[in-house]
Amino acid sequence: MANLTVAIEEGVLRSARIRALQQGTSVNALLREYLESYAGADSRQRVAANKILERASRIETSSEGRAWTRDELNER
Repeated sequence: MANLTVAIEEGVLRSARIRALQQGTSVNALLREYLESYAGADSRQRVAANKILERASRIETSSEGRAWTRDELNER
């Protein structure tokens, strides 16, 4: 595990420590959870976008230009 140095105002850090203690955690744990979530958000978005593109590529278009029914659009 890597260490990270963060520059922050003393008052902000003091308030964050108090709030973290009230929540039964630490500022370190809060920052780690936030960064894990932040880093993973991009990959989750990429996975979701790939699923959408994959499903879109499987859609067969009709040469007649017919409209999709609501049931067809909501099939899973």
